[in-house]
Amino acid sequence: MRLYNSKTNTIEEFIPIKENEVSLYVCGPTVYNYAHIGNARPIVVFDLLRRVLEANQYHVKMVSNFTDVDDKIIKKALDENVSEREISDRYIEAYNRIRSELHAEGLAATPRVTDTMDEIIAFIEELVNDGYAYAVKGDVYFRVNKVQSYGEVSSQNIEELIVGSRIEENSNKENPLDFVLWKNTDDTGIKWDSPWGKGRPGWHTECVVMIQDEFKMNRIDIHGGGQDLKFPHHENESAQCKALHDHDLANYWVHNAMVNFAGEKMSKSLGNVVWAQDYIEELGANLTRWLLLSTHYRLVLNITDDLISQSRKELDKIETVLRQASLELQVHHAMDQGSLSETYASFIENLNDDLNVANAQVVLFEEVKALNSALRLREKNMHDVAKHYHTIRKMMDVLGVVIEEKILDDADIELLSAWTLAKQEKRFDDADGYRQKLIEKGII
Repeated sequence: MRLYNSKTNTIEEFIPIKENEVSLYVCGPTVYNYAHIGNARPIVVFDLLRRVLEANQYHVKMVSNFTDVDDKIIKKALDENVSEREISDRYIEAYNRIRSELHAEGLAATPRVTDTMDEIIAFIEELVNDGYAYAVKGDVYFRVNKVQSYGEVSSQNIEELIVGSRIEENSNKENPLDFVLWKNTDDTGIKWDSPWGKGRPGWHTECVVMIQDEFKMNRIDIHGGGQDLKFPHHENESAQCKALHDHDLANYWVHNAMVNFAGEKMSKSLGNVVWAQDYIEELGANLTRWLLLSTHYRLVLNITDDLISQSRKELDKIETVLRQASLELQVHHAMDQGSLSETYASFIENLNDDLNVANAQVVLFEEVKALNSALRLREKNMHDVAKHYHTIRKMMDVLGVVIEEKILDDADIELLSAWTLAKQEKRFDDADGYRQKLIEKGII
């Protein structure tokens, strides 16, 4: 398998730390609001990555966190006169519902920052004790200039960053690039006791600690997230790991690009923020997922009416032939026949090429064409029908698109057989009657 490593900006052969095992961590949401369609893209992209790894016989441990400490969460809690926990619980539940509806399962753990606070404080203490961080008036900052490789994850030049940065007036920082690990605060809102006073952790430390806590290791195979997290968030995570352990946090950094609407970036000011739940309710979960996979994950996904229409046609074509084949196989009691087509290996090989969904779908539609041809034969070879049918379903499973199978009982099969026979014998009135009954039962 080959993956694009955002750190080296090259496609590399994937070699796991432990044979046949993969450690995969994806930065999760800050839970102060509902997930928009842009938040849904990494859900689908990294679920696909997990599925492809598993198709390659890897055992994948996938973890994704919830950031439930944030000024926006605190503000919303104050505005509603409820606890921060109530706010975060509400949006975590909604986010998990989105994941489930988009068929993104398989998380081994979903740690929360508030449940990891002792470990976060201990981690910051270790950085301070080793000279990689310093405390000023209750705040704690990370010394960026102590990590010589700072900037390599995001391909940033540290000298250019310093020149381009604005030094705050009366700043407590030694260096304008130093970032906060602990924030001293007297504000209303949740806070914790620490060696530096009451406060809250900085954003960049949380994931490093949760990775160590969940995987029981300080270097994992793959760290993923949206492109917007590459700098400074992932760069700063990497720097802290290098400070304490002399190596990077992950061997492969994988980032998905953003989502635009008709060429425009989603933003509140433009009024084009679309909630994922609304999309799922309007388009359906399968079409939403198919749409989110319609553009390579490293390219900006530009959602337009034409793209939605094209995605719907593609998905309808697959669903139609699978439904027809399922009915035929059940009528002929041949559902268990047939092995996978040889094209399945080609399908996986394309996905192994940095999740090249477009090329994999070319192979998928070759199978759709083959299944349609097998169904049109007067003397059907049910072994061939079953082979193409099961291959397509297997491919769709890897893509995470779930097409429900209509299970027929004996009466249904008898009715279908009668309809088929009436059509063959050109008893059209009888055929129309049988057809109406099949429609009423939701079989066709």
